Amino acid sequence: MKKLNFLNKFDWVLFLSTIPLLVAGLITMYSFSEGSVFFIKQIQWIVIAVSLFFLLVFIDLRFLRRTYVLVGIFVLMLLLLAILLITGQVFQGARSWFDLGIVSFQPSEIMKIVLILVLAKYFSRRHVEIANIKHIFISGIYALVPFLLIFFQPDFGTAVIIFLIWFGMVFASGISKKHLLIIFTLSALSSGILWGFVFEDYQKNRVLSFLDPYADIQGAGYNAHQSKIAVGSGELFGKGVGFGTQSRLEFLPEYHTDFIFAAFAEEWGFVGVLIIFLLFGIIFWRILANSITGASNFEALFGIGLAILFMSHFFIHIGTNIGLLPVTGTTIPFMSYGGSHMLTVFLGLGILMNMRGYSRRIHREDVKNEFIGI
Repeated sequence: MKKLNFLNKFDWVLFLSTIPLLVAGLITMYSFSEGSVFFIKQIQWIVIAVSLFFLLVFIDLRFLRRTYVLVGIFVLMLLLLAILLITGQVFQGARSWFDLGIVSFQPSEIMKIVLILVLAKYFSRRHVEIANIKHIFISGIYALVPFLLIFFQPDFGTAVIIFLIWFGMVFASGISKKHLLIIFTLSALSSGILWGFVFEDYQKNRVLSFLDPYADIQGAGYNAHQSKIAVGSGELFGKGVGFGTQSRLEFLPEYHTDFIFAAFAEEWGFVGVLIIFLLFGIIFWRILANSITGASNFEALFGIGLAILFMSHFFIHIGTNIGLLPVTGTTIPFMSYGGSHMLTVFLGLGILMNMRGYSRRIHREDVKNEFIGI
């Protein structure tokens, strides 16, 4: 197949929408600690991630359609996650990173993209049979293994996103209402088992503090409380860059990762938050628009899975920062500090952009039949 022109394979609207978010994250990190090591390292990771993104545009990635390639990558990532439970670096109570000396590597981030590829491959070949419940359970096993390996690190936030990727892709593939009810029932039972026999005390305390925020305001509920104060104190136009007292005075923890939205909202206010929402809305729209024109069901389903990944991070991060969800330690794409996460989001976008080069126009009714199960 003749290689298409670079401009034909590139979605400039999608890429340019990420730049203000990257800048917003950098400004927030820099404003609270001038010359911060996080600021310097984040610039380095952005350069590496964006370079990877552009590199992927020019590589023929259609080999990812091959079953043996995806199975090999999937098994390799599972092995890394299993080894991590034994030898991984412990940080803030979680064994989620390999310490490579100069940098640390978090394999659970890359696993998100790998799982999307595996599920896209599975459902692309069986979407007409998705009404058969066996495909729900088989695909569920693909997600369950990494879910458990990540959950026992313990990294509950990432485990939840793994579940949401699986559930969202099953739903997009055309699950029946009866089977959907079964999944909800099993999820409820699993949640009860996790609460009674698996959750650590600190995980239970986070949920309890969410239900009653003022029950332990100096303990489990402290982070969420300070985050809500930061968001609310930003009011309409914010306090100005560098004048966010919650972060400057270190009342707001992890302002560069888990609570960077709250730190940004305090400085930029409601107007700044609306701009952030608009930019993410454009990114979601462009990812889904590219998925609709996928060259095959595999490419289309990958785009849907990638959109689910980005939306999950966005809504969970915002929800925890404004007190609508329990604190799970989830980052927000492009803004939060972290090399593994930055590489992952641009890896996903790079694969999507590469697939755009082999896109085709799908009739609206075909899309409806393929993804809604009609």
